[in-house]
Amino acid sequence: MAPKASKDTIVFGGTGFLGNRVVRDLRNHGFRVGIATRFPQKAVQFADGNDHGTRLIRIDLRDHDSLRRAVEGASAVINCIGFYIETRTELFRDVHVDGARAIAAAAKTQGLRDLIHLSGIGADPRSPSAYIRARAEGEEEVRRAFPAATILRPSVMFSRDGAFFGDLDAIIRNLPVVPLFGDGRTRLQPVHVGDVAKAIRRALELGDARGRVFELGGPDCFTYRDILQRLAARANRRRLLLPLPFAFWWALAAGASLLPRPPLTPAQVALMQHDNVVGDGVATFADLSIAPRSATELGLL
Repeated sequence: MAPKASKDTIVFGGTGFLGNRVVRDLRNHGFRVGIATRFPQKAVQFADGNDHGTRLIRIDLRDHDSLRRAVEGASAVINCIGFYIETRTELFRDVHVDGARAIAAAAKTQGLRDLIHLSGIGADPRSPSAYIRARAEGEEEVRRAFPAATILRPSVMFSRDGAFFGDLDAIIRNLPVVPLFGDGRTRLQPVHVGDVAKAIRRALELGDARGRVFELGGPDCFTYRDILQRLAARANRRRLLLPLPFAFWWALAAGASLLPRPPLTPAQVALMQHDNVVGDGVATFADLSIAPRSATELGLL
């Protein structure tokens, strides 16, 4: 279904891993897109001056006036903002709860028709992880401010250019002993980032997506150990997989968090402690008429 010519959409976090793919997918299907970001200089690649040129909008999540101005005149908002490392000046709650609420309130105040909020599988308000709690509380705040919001929860996302599988492949190729999170039996349902972007567009195009929650996982479920073994076989490497208790990973992540670009965060450890797969009885890709691609068919696993 093609969008109406007047379909103006604002993508918050449009310079990120998922957000920039959402922007490209929307543009490729005739949407007029604005990127709302704190760092518009990162989005100059999109402002190419063609008929579907992308507007760059500077925003501050703490400045509610800037949010209202950003969404004024639009018909839809997509919140793709992802925040994975707390700093001295910004906590998970600031972005995933307070910021998400402010975006939803701005969309409601301006009378927008659609709001799509990106969360993640496993969001749980009772989690000991501040990150996972914030994602769940953010969903609740969005729903209060904008009851018709569509909430999408993807599993771990991968891409052709190396995200997730490429990172693990580098570990397999360079370490003779590869550490496991616990016993390596955590189940994952990796999903292609392009399929998530497509699901976001489809949710805008289908009116019956409003007010619903979708969990988005790829067609295959793997344990973490399975993934590493497959990558080792693909690279023709024999590797010892070493189980390590989560207490070790928590300590390692706490120390790594002090680095400017930590290779491991407490949020990642928390996510690896529980299966990250689509639940029973929830809306999925199938409800959006999408058949997600597998990592094996794409030659990545």
